[in-house]
Order: sequence, then C-alpha cells, then structure tokens
Amino acid sequence: MRPQGRPPFTGRPGAQANTEGASRPSLPTQFVNFTFFKVDPAWRRLPIDEQTKGKNEFAGIVKEYQERSGIFVLPYSLVGIRSDAEFMLWRIANDLEVFHEMTSQLMHTGLGQYLTITYSYLSITKRSVYVDKMDPEHQNPRTHIIPGRSKYLFIYPFIKTRDWYQLSFPTRQGMMDEHIQVGSKYPSVKLNTTYSFGIDDQEFVVAFETDDAKDFLHLVQELRETEASRYTLRDVPMFTCIGKEDIDSTLNTL
Repeated sequence: MRPQGRPPFTGRPGAQANTEGASRPSLPTQFVNFTFFKVDPAWRRLPIDEQTKGKNEFAGIVKEYQERSGIFVLPYSLVGIRSDAEFMLWRIANDLEVFHEMTSQLMHTGLGQYLTITYSYLSITKRSVYVDKMDPEHQNPRTHIIPGRSKYLFIYPFIKTRDWYQLSFPTRQGMMDEHIQVGSKYPSVKLNTTYSFGIDDQEFVVAFETDDAKDFLHLVQELRETEASRYTLRDVPMFTCIGKEDIDSTLNTL
C-alpha cells in the first residue's frame, strides 16, 4: 500500500512518455508550500485521550485534502533533528487559496490550538531559464512536481546576490553548466526548484529528495566549490525532514 498523499510510482519522477511524433502535454503551474510546526510543551501534559482526539482531528483534515484531485499533502517529522520545528507539511496545489483554507482548519483542531508555525515558505513551479544540455528533456516536467518516494527531504530557502542578475546570460549559463554537471554526479538526489520572486522573502525554495543523507551532504559540499556559489547571498535555514508513511505516523512521533 502506498503512503497516503503520495502518488503511485510510474517510472522516474516527473518523466513523461516519449513517443516519436507525440506532443508533450501541457502541465499546470503549481503553488508549493512548506509549513513547519512546533508543539507547545503544554500539549504533552494533556491527558492521553485528549491528545489522541486532537491528533485525530488534525489528521482527519489532512486526509480530506489528500483525497482531493490536484493536491499533494506530504507529512515529514523533524523530531530530534531541529529544536524549532517538529513536523512539516509539504503541500502542492493548483490554487493558492488551498493553503489558506486548509491551515485555518488545521489550527482550529485540538492539536492545532497547541501549534506554532515557526517557518512557512511559499513558491511556484516554473520552467528554468537555464538549459540542461545533458538532460534537456527534464526542462518541461520541472514545471510540475510529482513528489514523495524518498526517505529524506532536505529544504532551504535561497537568495542570489544582485550581482548575479547583472551578469550576462551566457556567463550565468556557463556557471549553471558547471552546477548542473556536479548535480548529475549524484543521481540518487532529486532536486525540486521552485520560485518565490515577489510572493515571499526568498527568491527560490529548493527541496532535495533522497534515500541517502550522505549523498546529499557530498553534493552540497561539492556545490560550494562551484563558481556560481560565489553569488549565493543566503541559503539558510536548512531542514532535514524524515518522510513518514502517513499523517498518523508523523503525529505519533510528537
């Protein structure tokens, strides 16, 4: 049985059937949100039956949205990983209002009344302006995220320096060629890049899916040595999230 909210696997994530002469289907732009929650310590002092009721109310709303067409809601635990967040919901939808509506309902549950949203990042999918010469076929699917099969999800907001945007496009493309080449050395790590220009404080939110945390560490360390890294203004905080089978399993880690 597949985890709740996670799509069945139909080949490489984001891949489309490639038949000769067939046109690539048009994929809708998606809104993306990463919301991090921290539990008030007072909640753990409640009677067990009251905790259970509050978790069931929260989980029920998550499951309701997971059943809706065009919406992904994936739960992750950060218990024991960070002190400022204990679980996270990765949400992907075709309409921005979904996040607003769902969060309002979640925060009115028994558990929600004891939650603080410590971080929340909003972004949108779009096609990259840079050409991946080694794998040009991935460009269009990048506008449509199909998430959710890896053990770990690594997330961070990202801002480039203003000097980066003053460089000529060929210069930036050359640096991105090096960046992409490094990434291709780590096929176990899937990158999801989404864009936040004008709709949130960061410019990008990047989310890496992998089953091997060591591969991600080595990837980031090697990317630090690329020329493009000189133009990074900020890429923190960084979150290590552990994927769970479903929302019930995630809430049971609290």
